[in-house]
Amino acid sequence: MAAVELNSVWKIYAGDVSAVKDVNLSIESGEFVVLVGPSGCGKSTTLRMIAGLESISKGEISIGDRVVNDVAPKDRDIAMVFQNYALYPHMTVEKNIAFSLKISGMPKDEINKRVQNVSEVLGLHDLLKRKPGALSGGQRQRVALGRAIARDPKVFLFDEPLSNLDAKLRVAMRTEMKSLHQRLATTTVYVTHDQEEAMTLGSRLVVMNAGQIQQVGTPIDIYNNPTNRFVAGFVGSPAMNFIEGKLQVKAGQTRFSRNGFDIFTGSVSNLPDTESDAVMGIRPQSILLASEGSSDSIPAKVDQVEPLGDQMDIKIRIHDDIAMIARVPLQTGVAAGSDIHIAYDSGKIHFFESHAEGTRINRGAE
Repeated sequence: MAAVELNSVWKIYAGDVSAVKDVNLSIESGEFVVLVGPSGCGKSTTLRMIAGLESISKGEISIGDRVVNDVAPKDRDIAMVFQNYALYPHMTVEKNIAFSLKISGMPKDEINKRVQNVSEVLGLHDLLKRKPGALSGGQRQRVALGRAIARDPKVFLFDEPLSNLDAKLRVAMRTEMKSLHQRLATTTVYVTHDQEEAMTLGSRLVVMNAGQIQQVGTPIDIYNNPTNRFVAGFVGSPAMNFIEGKLQVKAGQTRFSRNGFDIFTGSVSNLPDTESDAVMGIRPQSILLASEGSSDSIPAKVDQVEPLGDQMDIKIRIHDDIAMIARVPLQTGVAAGSDIHIAYDSGKIHFFESHAEGTRINRGAE
């Protein structure tokens, strides 16, 4: 195991195009860190720079106590698993797992021992004599994992390894990978665009956008305390609802309003009276169905209903120009076209500045 350190790392392509901008990140030994963000955000480029497959334009990367800027990929003591598995089609599973060990000059007895150990851990023992063409997608992925594990590296690097699997198999492989990390405790850096996958696997998330780190933290902390509007909208499913309007602080209370939509959003003790443009954010799971006439309930119209097992997502309109998604229990019996009343927990409402970056607004002690 080894720690990984990125200090002011940049990747600049021809034409002064910055794919990664001033990334600073400390990954502790044994951690499972997930780089997550939309396509083109710089996460895979960052991973490839750690691996040595991309050169570093500026900055410094360390693995353990060694700066690896000028160290060849094969000498960094890392193992990488790719999206397409990168198996040798003419080799058996056994030979695929053993190949890098053979190239390194490891004794044959030790290679056989490692292949057997890996095949037992990953349930590959009955597949060792097959070639990749005779395997399912999930089996190929396990072989790619086995090849990485057999090397016993200081760091595992995963570049969207589950994206080619169907939905059911992805869930099963997530569970398998998490269990594997708990057993091996090897430092792991994992890249995905799937925020649900990131939330499930990572001990810490690194949310990236436009080549920059937006927030680093545990999945729960990022979900509950997003630092800006991008993070709030990207992490969580369904996505957070956003409403543009006015945030008013008066006599120790905050209210949010827009075109007749006016709600109490909390009490504060240390802010002066103000009014400013703001964006209110509330997660679909934080919107509740309420009885007509109940305290602070808001009338709404149901436009669309999407059943999801024991839950359903409902698209609602408030005052005609405000659209939101709410996730509610299926047994409520809400139907498209019906009139309902909703309520909310003021402690779960977020506010962001109205400019494009949308930094979260601290409303003070509540």
